[in-house]
Amino acid sequence: MAQAQRELARTLLSVIFLGALIVTSFWILRPFLAAAIWATMIVVATWPVMLWFQSRLWRRRSLAVGAMTLTLLLVFMVPLALAIGTLVLNAEEIVARMKSIASFRMPAPPGWLADLPYVGAKLALAWEQVAASGVEGLLARLTPYAGSVTRWFVTQAGDVGILFVQFLLTLVLAALMFASGEAAALTAARFGRRLAGERGENAVQLAGQAIRGVALGVVVTAVVQSGVGGLGLAIASVPLAGLLTAAMLFLCIAQVGPSAVLFPAVIWLYWTGETAWGTFLLVWSVIVVTMDNFLRPVLIKRGADLPLLLIFAGVIGGLLAFGLVGIFVGPVVLAVAYTLLEAWIDDGELDQ
Repeated sequence: MAQAQRELARTLLSVIFLGALIVTSFWILRPFLAAAIWATMIVVATWPVMLWFQSRLWRRRSLAVGAMTLTLLLVFMVPLALAIGTLVLNAEEIVARMKSIASFRMPAPPGWLADLPYVGAKLALAWEQVAASGVEGLLARLTPYAGSVTRWFVTQAGDVGILFVQFLLTLVLAALMFASGEAAALTAARFGRRLAGERGENAVQLAGQAIRGVALGVVVTAVVQSGVGGLGLAIASVPLAGLLTAAMLFLCIAQVGPSAVLFPAVIWLYWTGETAWGTFLLVWSVIVVTMDNFLRPVLIKRGADLPLLLIFAGVIGGLLAFGLVGIFVGPVVLAVAYTLLEAWIDDGELDQ
């Protein structure tokens, strides 16, 4: 009995010590966790691309890693440079439009607005109040919130600096992972096998497939949608088309969609009297907005053979829970949990 108690005490102390060691290690590495997660997702998703570079560059891993690092750097820097260049080139136009806003007067509300059921009268009254007060009255209403807005912009400016540092750290970690990717994959597979045998190793492989599926389904769809949407904005001669395209790309990745940019642009064209271009952009926008309904499922299925609803729940839930990195973390966690649960249910049926 005493021997059993001593063994129990030793086991308990060992578990507590190991748990404390793991928690302390994560606490020390906390500043690097976000960058490490991003680097892992990027390396797993783009590993076939790195192998393609290696096969074209005399099978030299160092050259392939350099090419991938340069590609990732361009993916970040080119949109940023285009956005800054768009602002600089259109600085005079932006200033002129800001001045024209000060003298803008809203017309009287259309007659059909008041006839809308339930909300028509309230909308018409609000329209008349804004039209009567003008821009000056609207600015007077917004003045109490100026301090909060200013503080928000200062906070965001600091976040942009932190984001840039995180990007550089992610780039360095991704380059290291590209250089020794096979060893890292073998370690992850061995860890999965140590935890749950063959099923754990399969779960690790499934996690990689889920990452590639989300990268194909979410990121590639976002790039295609924002690119086609930006082309429509440029054809319709919408101002700041490059900046709006960058905003569309972010909104598509965040699962908001391009409609938040395209439909206001359509309204603006109609408002300025460009009826023909407004109609063109409206049709173009409907095509772009519905594009993900057939493009995303095909791409996700190519990366991972998982239920589409599971992937969507993981993308949206992960985004809400963990931020942008949750777009990849969410589907991976749900995919592994779904596979393990399915295997556990199958084992129960076999035992009967």
